[in-house]
Amino acid sequence: MPFREVSVMDERREFVRLAAQDGVNRRELCRRFGISPDTGYRWLARWQAGDDKLADRSRRPLTSPCRSVEATESAVLKVRDAHPAWGARKIVSYLARTSTVVPAASTAHAILCRHGRIGPPETTAHPFRRFERDAPNELWQMDFKGRIDVGLDTVCHPLTIIDDHSRYALGVLACGDQKGLTVQQQLTRTFRRYGLPEAFFVDNGSPWGDGEARWTRLKVWLLKLGIGVIHSRPYHPQGRGKNERFHRTLKAEVLALRRYRDLADLQRALDLWRAVYNQQRPHQALGMDVPASRYRPSPRAMPDRLPEVHYDSDETVRRVPLTKDYISFKGRLWNVPRALRGELLAVRPLDQDGRYGIFFGSWPVATIDLTTPKSVSDVPEQVSDMSPG
Repeated sequence: MPFREVSVMDERREFVRLAAQDGVNRRELCRRFGISPDTGYRWLARWQAGDDKLADRSRRPLTSPCRSVEATESAVLKVRDAHPAWGARKIVSYLARTSTVVPAASTAHAILCRHGRIGPPETTAHPFRRFERDAPNELWQMDFKGRIDVGLDTVCHPLTIIDDHSRYALGVLACGDQKGLTVQQQLTRTFRRYGLPEAFFVDNGSPWGDGEARWTRLKVWLLKLGIGVIHSRPYHPQGRGKNERFHRTLKAEVLALRRYRDLADLQRALDLWRAVYNQQRPHQALGMDVPASRYRPSPRAMPDRLPEVHYDSDETVRRVPLTKDYISFKGRLWNVPRALRGELLAVRPLDQDGRYGIFFGSWPVATIDLTTPKSVSDVPEQVSDMSPG
């Protein structure tokens, strides 16, 4: 079997949930999951028929008038013990999909308080408006969840990838470092499973950016795949709200509950939790639905070969040397980011005489002003100041 041994059933459930979405190319999805179309369609049919080996739904009767108060308390406490960070509304929403015992949220909260599971409810002083993209895969958010000590002398940097529209967790990955090559390897596996997003939303730290320049080899790789890179505004953490909230949930439900022997042990726990988060855990921002109900894979498949950037035949094109950080134009040398070594760049006139822009595809890299005697080091790099809507 091509699935990871630690979570075969979770992999199957994820497949059938994605395959059941409208407009999904099921044969392409089978290829991404490493299974044959016959196997994929067979699992989908079993899922739709309510097979207990794939479905999470209960086979208990639809009505049970003789159920006691003890049964209600037992059902609420059982879910709470399995998911210690869930509150009353999440528990009730989960029970509504999996059980015939469905108390009111106030009743579930009272049960939790009576048994010492939680304290008084927290109140929100000011309501706020949520912003999200209109469809899955328009924007993915990516970040590292700080540093986690694993075992005796191992450090982990969990890499999280979530879809902005659905809150679907595409990856929660136990990485041993925060290097761009490590992220690229993890993203390659993620892209082969879920396809390519339109853009990523990241902060300004490594490996997404390099100080104020924001140009890295990782960004160049993403742009070649046709994936935009949007940086958050410095000193505005509210723009990263979905990531921050996801990280708090991850800490409360996984990282704060136990110690892990090594990266593999932590990854097993992350895989199991990701399946619960996507397919079972009610999400308040989704009307207490689950992320899997709103997500479907991207139709843009990961290519077998990295595409090259193409320019029109009449454009002025320069290749950056492999060992230098400049290009030649009009008899002078002009600075470009080190991450673009070996790449083809276009020089295009701007709206003022003597001013030109240096572009990597359609992305602005730097400006040229022939009217000033600036040296190579004085040419500033221009950064796209975009933010998610």
